[in-house]
Amino acid sequence: MNHYTRHIFFCNNRRRDGTACCSQLNAKQMYRYAKDKCRHENKLGAGKIGISESRCLGRCEHGPVAVVYPDNIWYQYIDEDDIDEIINKHLIAGKPVNRLKID
Repeated sequence: MNHYTRHIFFCNNRRRDGTACCSQLNAKQMYRYAKDKCRHENKLGAGKIGISESRCLGRCEHGPVAVVYPDNIWYQYIDEDDIDEIINKHLIAGKPVNRLKID
């Protein structure tokens, strides 16, 4: 059994050379929003959802990006509404959000 039912990683990379990266596109704020929301709703922890930030996930051209494991589903998101949809539909209900998926 996995420690989490699903675990989402938010890329929060910052490039030193100034080229485009997720951190320039509100990645940190969206990570904090997701973590705070799930913590408030008691959805975080063992047997529940995991929410983490990471450095470069290598999908800069689609930024900001997040990936959900164990499903290996990649998302591009814009705002809190997108994060709410990913949390409610995918992380909790297990149904990927097709309109936000990237290949």
